Amino acid sequence: MPSTTALTGIPASPGRAGGRVVRVAEPPGEPAAGPAPADASAEAARIAPAVELVSQRLTARAATVSGDAREVLEATVTMVGDPALLESAQDLVTGQGRPAARAVWEAANSFAEMLTSMGGYMAERARDIHDVRDRIVAELLGLPAPGVADLDAPAVLVATDLAPADTAGLKPGVALALVTEQGGPTSHTAILARSLGIPAVVGCAGATRIAEGAALTVDGGTGEVVEVATLDEATAFAAASSVTAEWDGVGRTADGLVVPVLANVGDGPGAAKAADARAEGVGLFRTELAFLSAAEEPTEAAQREVYTAVLSAFAGKPVTARTLDAGADKPLPFLSLDGEPNPALGVRGLRIARVPGNGDGVLERQLAALAAAAKETGVALKVMAPMVATAEEARWFVQRCRAHGIEQAGVMIEIPAAVLTADEIMAEVDFVSVGTNDLAQYLFAADRQSGPVAALNDPWQPALLRLIGLLGEASARTGTPVGVCGEAAADPGLAAVLVGLGVASLSMGSGALAAVGANLAGLTVEQCRERARAACAAADPIAARRAVAALDG
Repeated sequence: MPSTTALTGIPASPGRAGGRVVRVAEPPGEPAAGPAPADASAEAARIAPAVELVSQRLTARAATVSGDAREVLEATVTMVGDPALLESAQDLVTGQGRPAARAVWEAANSFAEMLTSMGGYMAERARDIHDVRDRIVAELLGLPAPGVADLDAPAVLVATDLAPADTAGLKPGVALALVTEQGGPTSHTAILARSLGIPAVVGCAGATRIAEGAALTVDGGTGEVVEVATLDEATAFAAASSVTAEWDGVGRTADGLVVPVLANVGDGPGAAKAADARAEGVGLFRTELAFLSAAEEPTEAAQREVYTAVLSAFAGKPVTARTLDAGADKPLPFLSLDGEPNPALGVRGLRIARVPGNGDGVLERQLAALAAAAKETGVALKVMAPMVATAEEARWFVQRCRAHGIEQAGVMIEIPAAVLTADEIMAEVDFVSVGTNDLAQYLFAADRQSGPVAALNDPWQPALLRLIGLLGEASARTGTPVGVCGEAAADPGLAAVLVGLGVASLSMGSGALAAVGANLAGLTVEQCRERARAACAAADPIAARRAVAALDG
């Protein structure tokens, strides 16, 4: 590729970087179906040690990170050790004469296809199954492990795609930026890149044609990827952009409008990291992580222990906990929900608690545990329910919260119908919070994990911003504050647009706190509104970004 050739992808994590290209090792590919092993039992016995070795490597990597990165790695380790996957692969060797590597490939693909057909959260896990498959297959074939090798110097990583487990182990400053041909702005790789503060561009066609060692500049805010003539030119681009965000830890605009800058967390280490980054509280505590790996519903006492570990990092500050966000697309062993043809539109979130015989008591025990943990830690607890579509559902949830002494009860806005009935819903609750990832998915009928429609889930989509603007107008009428806890809040430029649309608080990964806080501190409310008008009037996400960038000068 000649110098100064530019590519454009989907902005996934803001920031600018430049450096030499390191190509990420591709997976080993589909192994041969034969010949059949001479000793099927001995061949099948090779699989378990390979599985154990891959599990040990990922477990060791998980021990070195925290927050979102640790959650992703631990989830991957769980999949590696799934006894059903191991048993299925061994049966293919002993029963059908498959070589061990081929057996793992076929067994894993069957699991991945099942997860993909379920949609939603489980479809997201299919990518992890493929990663697990490739690592075990490489081990069985005696090949290098796929993914990111240990970097001996700072580099820009270029790949067809990156497994979440690879992204989770990256170190900012060594991994200068990520560029992938596949993936979308709400993929695990994109979310992890934002949490780590690594600029990233995904869905960048032609990226893998860039040669190893080439000099590359990456703008994670615009999606522009440029191969330049020299490494000096690339590093100069990065140096000119490397202004460290200075933030005093108080979210507010230049003219004094208070806009709390909060963190999204899922566990105790992640909460501690967010507190160290001066988060003013928690805007999204993902409580379902206490449930997803449990074979049985955690007891109220066990839940309280998990919640206390998170809340203790924010004593005296606001913490917003989201109740169990699971269901047909996040199946839990202790919930016997029947299969559904379209799980993303089925019984999930708050709906679980309202299905007789399945979610009986789950919500009540969770609310009791949250209230007890809040009392113990001294946080200002706020609790919100996911997947709320009507004012009646909101009213029912608030009543349950009040029964447990929870004074601040709200709902997630993730369904377009909830926006169109925002006045009625806001009349029932104390606050609302926008989950931009799901709201975009339902607005555009575009699965957030589907590569071909990834651009539709770009949080800069004008249609999505106009919808959030309707919420801001409803908030002004009712006095009920609206926050954003989706990934959109982590983009400093988009955060200003959201404030201009009437959003009263922003919640994000801890790596984005300083940049967002500093950007808001440099803008007045009217300047935020000007940016909101420009973005909403644009024809597409690229035009929206450019319109706001033009105002930034």
